[in-house]
Amino acid sequence: MKKYNLIVLFGLLVAISCKNNKSTTNNSNTNNNNNPPPVQNVLGYNLLNKIKGIWNGPVTSTTPLGGYPEWIVDFRPVSENQISSKNELDTLNSINMSFFIAYYNNQYKVAFRNGGQFNGMDREAYFLADSVSEQSTQSYYRFSEIIKGKGRAYTEVVFKQDSLIIKSYTNKSNTQTTTSPHMAWLAKLQDTIACAPAVSNFGFPKKTMTKDFSTTFVGVTEAIYYQLGGDPYPESAQPYLGKTTASYSYDAAHVPVAGKKTFLVITTKPLVNGTTIDLTHRSRYVILADNDFSYTFNYMHPGDYYLYALYDADGNGIFNSGDWMNNPVTPTTFTLAPQGTTTVSTQINFTIP
Repeated sequence: MKKYNLIVLFGLLVAISCKNNKSTTNNSNTNNNNNPPPVQNVLGYNLLNKIKGIWNGPVTSTTPLGGYPEWIVDFRPVSENQISSKNELDTLNSINMSFFIAYYNNQYKVAFRNGGQFNGMDREAYFLADSVSEQSTQSYYRFSEIIKGKGRAYTEVVFKQDSLIIKSYTNKSNTQTTTSPHMAWLAKLQDTIACAPAVSNFGFPKKTMTKDFSTTFVGVTEAIYYQLGGDPYPESAQPYLGKTTASYSYDAAHVPVAGKKTFLVITTKPLVNGTTIDLTHRSRYVILADNDFSYTFNYMHPGDYYLYALYDADGNGIFNSGDWMNNPVTPTTFTLAPQGTTTVSTQINFTIP
């Protein structure tokens, strides 16, 4: 039987360190002394429309994590002026990306919030668009770290028809005099159906302000936050999103072996259609240790989903004949409402032939 690779891996976009970023002022998202003018020109605005959808492609990286065969990202609007995604690798590693309209230094620009957890340590970084080139066959957007600029860290986002390229550069937590390549992701567009309800709901995108950063970074040494101290736009403040706690069990015929991994995979369409495996609609996924039987996916887009639990019986990271899963003929489904909380459970009771 043909092998199907369901491992979903991620690349880090921002160099991290163990030092806390400390602010000497109260981080406020509202400028009370100088209200921003109406939104008109927004540098990088067209990216918001171009990036929506589910993307998948390989990652190359200079980090200790190395490169990966695929990274799947589900970008959907969370408001009329913001689009976001979040992914997990396991219970200690996750990454989120969000693009939104911010006001800073008397200008409106698309901002890029990037971070998550790395080996259990939280970090978030903020970038602003500072270079844009939009042509008929290619669009280029550069986002530089807000305080120190591209000398500290920057990310390039390039669109070519149905392709997305994201490259990041960093000076490795200020240990280098110049930036060097950090990671690169070359992705193809897999699906635009899942994001359509949110696009319609918000009339996305619109030229309105998400955040006023006029005074947010006064006295801050760099716009990178560790352990979330002083984060000006924390995950808890993100709009529209909810969380799902997914769990699984085994039937009597399937007894797991210590040390084997189980993958929880959430898709927007059935993973199995007759005798065909359709991998293009994966949205969220996590690798669990043998003693982990549930996981809470937070910062999750509302919508209709399918839950699959896949036990890697031979431990090769590839799901093939002999591995186990919940019955693909009658998959487990659930719906997450806007800002909702839901629980869902499935049972591993089927051996892949």
